[in-house]
Amino acid sequence: MNLHMKKYILALVSLFAINNIYAQEGETITYPNQSTVITTGVPFMLIAPDARSAGMGDIGVATPVDAYSQQWNSAKYAFSEAKSGIAVSYTPYLSKLVNDISIAYLTYFNRIDDRSAFGVSFKYFGLGEIEIRPDEFSEPLIEKPNEFTVDASYSLRLADQFAMSVALRYLRSDLRIQAVDSNAGAAGSFGVDISGFYQSEEEAYDSFNGRTRLGFAIQNLGPKIKYDDGGRENFLPTNLRLGGGFDFIFDDYNKLSVTAEVTKLLVPTPPLYGFVDTNGDGLQTTDDATTEDVNENEPTIITGGQDNDVNFLSGVFQSFGDAPGGFSEELKEFTWALGAEYLYQESFAFRAGYFNESDEKGARKFFAMGAGFKYTTINIDLSYLFSASKVQSPLENTLRFSLTFNFGDGEYDEY
Repeated sequence: MNLHMKKYILALVSLFAINNIYAQEGETITYPNQSTVITTGVPFMLIAPDARSAGMGDIGVATPVDAYSQQWNSAKYAFSEAKSGIAVSYTPYLSKLVNDISIAYLTYFNRIDDRSAFGVSFKYFGLGEIEIRPDEFSEPLIEKPNEFTVDASYSLRLADQFAMSVALRYLRSDLRIQAVDSNAGAAGSFGVDISGFYQSEEEAYDSFNGRTRLGFAIQNLGPKIKYDDGGRENFLPTNLRLGGGFDFIFDDYNKLSVTAEVTKLLVPTPPLYGFVDTNGDGLQTTDDATTEDVNENEPTIITGGQDNDVNFLSGVFQSFGDAPGGFSEELKEFTWALGAEYLYQESFAFRAGYFNESDEKGARKFFAMGAGFKYTTINIDLSYLFSASKVQSPLENTLRFSLTFNFGDGEYDEY
């Protein structure tokens, strides 16, 4: 793959290339109905790394506990029937274009006692190799941009049916090309997750038993990330997840779990800016540059919304009321997903899900399906995604694979 294509992919994935263009004094400023898609740094942190959650539409904050709960809601670890577990997963990314971009995930958890547990994980996003040749006679220089996170969590049962957890995360993003920019360096930051999980006792109904699950998580709460002192600061993908589900337990062999989840980025919405209408047609074309400042003597022109040059804590609170389109646009910033998992004899699982995002906020819409198989202490999970949007998903037609080893299964009786 040539350097040009690789650069395009890097720009697409990292979402960092944002230019500020200024108008000249005396030109006409027009105010369009612009799209206000929210972008963040290190967006790979939001991608589902495991096949089980991916097979149910990228949900996990209120699903039954598994080894991958660290990604979604680490408070669930306090309800694990297994003493400990280790899991690894692999997800190809942009597989239609390249074959060397992927996400790898490794996680481990351990129940300390009846009321507490801890977990650790490592998530790696490799963007493949970039071959750079200064000229046709030179030996190629190989660059391997990448991003990763390392985190640790502690969960505690505050009541028989409710637990909370805190997770600390370090992240590092190394997307700069040293061969192109000798001053290039990696960017780093840290984040905090705060989550909670409720799981009721099993209750008897007319023709089945049932159990209710509820969960919430505030994730990636931390300082902005930037690559150099003069560079643009990018918000982390701080988000709020809320979910609920119900387990239909028909007998000792058959169980159906249904879960719904909503998610909102806790990041300020970009304000609307005017543009320089060079030909006076009232429409923004490629020749009509977006403008923040008319000239050095005038303030920034914002046609809707609020200034998003704030710190990350202010950004969290501002994110609930700064959409230029008002409350109706705020509602469009919520994504939602529905997922179901059918489990037979605790050994075979079939999954399906649907994920939806507003067309004005990214247009991610897809169906997902998956399957799982358990043999003694080993779980194998697979999932597949079908895009339902006019915007092609980087994970479309991608097969994800996860492998889990549980130790001391059944040591804790939660039901």
